[in-house]
Amino acid sequence: MTFSEFRDSLKQSKPPSNLKNTLQALWYDAKGDWESAHNVAQDINTREGSWIHAYLHRKEGDLGNASYWYHRANQPVSKKSLVDEWEEITKAMLGSS
Repeated sequence: MTFSEFRDSLKQSKPPSNLKNTLQALWYDAKGDWESAHNVAQDINTREGSWIHAYLHRKEGDLGNASYWYHRANQPVSKKSLVDEWEEITKAMLGSS
């Protein structure tokens, strides 16, 4: 799936059935459903899941918790806009840049 195809999937009411859990979390976040995004992300016990978890807590405004998750993800605390960080993470999860 390309980034453009992923963005197009946001027009649907449900995520595509073949999405990896990392992309499901990002899909729900883009749809404005932080809680569902967080529920998916907190069950992903990988660096990728920790990166998404960090982003979600940064978005929530819980910077202390976000810092913890950035550290677990081996990622620097982002200084980008939330929109730019979402795009960066999504492209990384899709395997594109």
